[in-house]
Amino acid sequence: MAELTPMMQQYLETKKQYPDCILFYRLGDFYEMFFDDALTASKELEITLTGKNCGLEERAPMCGVPYHAVESYLDRLVSKGYKVAICEQMEDPKEAKKRGAKSVVKRDVIRLVTAGTLTEENLLDSRRNNFLLSLAKTGDMLGVSWLDLSTGDFFLEEIGLKNKPEAVVVSSLLSRLSPVEILVSDRYLQSPKLFEVFNEYRKKLSVLPEARFNFENARRNLLNLFKVETLDAYGNFSRAEITAAGVLMDYVETTQKGQMPRVEKPVKIY
Repeated sequence: MAELTPMMQQYLETKKQYPDCILFYRLGDFYEMFFDDALTASKELEITLTGKNCGLEERAPMCGVPYHAVESYLDRLVSKGYKVAICEQMEDPKEAKKRGAKSVVKRDVIRLVTAGTLTEENLLDSRRNNFLLSLAKTGDMLGVSWLDLSTGDFFLEEIGLKNKPEAVVVSSLLSRLSPVEILVSDRYLQSPKLFEVFNEYRKKLSVLPEARFNFENARRNLLNLFKVETLDAYGNFSRAEITAAGVLMDYVETTQKGQMPRVEKPVKIY
C-alpha cells in the first residue's frame, strides 16, 4: 500500500495545525505549497502549478515562490484576504542527514501573516493606518479595541447598544476606523442583526471561538503584556473593553509566535 514520504508527512502534520492558512513550507531557496494550498496559490499568484512525488500513486500538486522575493507574494495573498503560515527550516540539512538518509529537516512555523499583523514597511500603505480590530459584546455594551502594529498605537472604546440599532452602530464603527482585519467570536458572527454588516466585511473577518472571549483570560493577557498588577494606571476600562483588548493581544502574540512587537500604552476613547 502506498505511503506518504517522511517529508510529506511532516508537511501535512504542520498543515493540520493551521487549516485556515496557506502554508509556506521552506525547501532550500523556495517556499513550497502542496495539495489544495498549491491549487489556490497558483491561481491567486498566477504561478506555475507542477507536481511532486509524495509516495502516493498520484503526484501532489505543487507550486513555489523564491524566499528572497517572498514579501511581494505575501502582499498579494494577504490583500486578497488569505492568511499565510511561514514554516522555516530550523536546522542545517547536514544535521538531518547525520540522523539517517531518510531523516527530515526539522521545521516549524515561525509566524502567521495576516492583514492586521503586517509590520513590513514595504507591505504597508504609509497613507493610512493598518488597524487590527476586535469586537466583544457584553450585555448591552460593545467593547472595541484596535491596534496598528506598525506604530504600536493601541486604543479601547466602549459603545452602549441599548435602544440603538446594533447593525448601524457596528457598521458606522467599522466605516470610521476602516480596519484591515476584524476579530469576532463565532457566536457574535451568528447574530441575525449583523448578518448584512459582517457579510460586507467577510473578507476581513477572523473568527475565533467564543471561549477565547473570556474576561479573566483577557485581563491576564493585558497584565502580562504590560508587566503590571493592575490596569488602573492606564484608565478606567470596562469589562467589554478589556475583553476586546485582551483577545486582540492574544491574537497578536499567537500570530507572532511569542515575539511581541512594541505596543504603546492603551488609550481609552470617550
